[in-house]
Amino acid sequence: MTVSMTGFAARKGQGAGHNWSWDIRSVNGKGLDLRLRLPDWIDGLEIALRAELSRALQRGNVSLSLKVARDGAAEGAVTLRLNPATLSAVLSALAQIEGAAMAAGVTLGQPTSADVLAARGVIDANSADTDPAPIRTAILADLPALLSDFQAMRAAEGAALNSVIAAQLDKITDLTAAADTEATARRDAAPTTLRDALAKVLANAEGVDETRLAQELALIAVKIDVTEELDRLRAHIDAARALLNDPGQVGRKFDFLTQEFMREANTLCSKSQSLALTRIGLDLKTVIDQMREQVQNVE
Repeated sequence: MTVSMTGFAARKGQGAGHNWSWDIRSVNGKGLDLRLRLPDWIDGLEIALRAELSRALQRGNVSLSLKVARDGAAEGAVTLRLNPATLSAVLSALAQIEGAAMAAGVTLGQPTSADVLAARGVIDANSADTDPAPIRTAILADLPALLSDFQAMRAAEGAALNSVIAAQLDKITDLTAAADTEATARRDAAPTTLRDALAKVLANAEGVDETRLAQELALIAVKIDVTEELDRLRAHIDAARALLNDPGQVGRKFDFLTQEFMREANTLCSKSQSLALTRIGLDLKTVIDQMREQVQNVE
């Protein structure tokens, strides 16, 4: 049921006297970041596309690119037409600028035709005598098919992620069991170890408060007990497996859970007082960190 934030889809369409090609791709992100590259002459298209994408997607850095051409034109070709009103306004402004410069005794270079054409709005691309409503409607009608392909790839990537994360959880389960075994063995030997330590201290010290010393040793025994950490690790494993089977958007919850996994592994290492248990804790941290990298791609 896991869905990945990584995906790609491309599609070509035709309608309303035009043909188009577009693609959509995404990578992981903390929220939903939409970046659209669209023909600016199709009024209302960006607003409609953003609304549809926001309904379909929850998280990810998503880029959508759309190219539109008239039927009969080569793919990617652009029909250029002058906008007479804008051209007149630009030429009038240039004349005013030249007049003001002459009055101030400033000599300006003459603008070229390319300079004039570069002014915003002088050239309309694909827009002259074109009603954008039919082409906008046709493009929006083609969007569900593009999103279907896109979501299918994200679902396929999610299935692969699910398998990887499940395998990592199996490793964490095995390491937690190994840590429990090692901690149990250490706990069984702890009373003897503490008594031997206490005997050595008492044999080499005078005037020691035996009761206070026994209390301090008992506190040490409590501080090195990792039962709670192991119990929480097992609870986190159960929670992670439940998230893998959750049909909703679980990426944020899973990311937080991996932080809790790492917190318990760190505490286990700090309280280990055992080379074998420390090694298990370090292995746990390695697998948890690897799992966290995978979880970063879950929507």
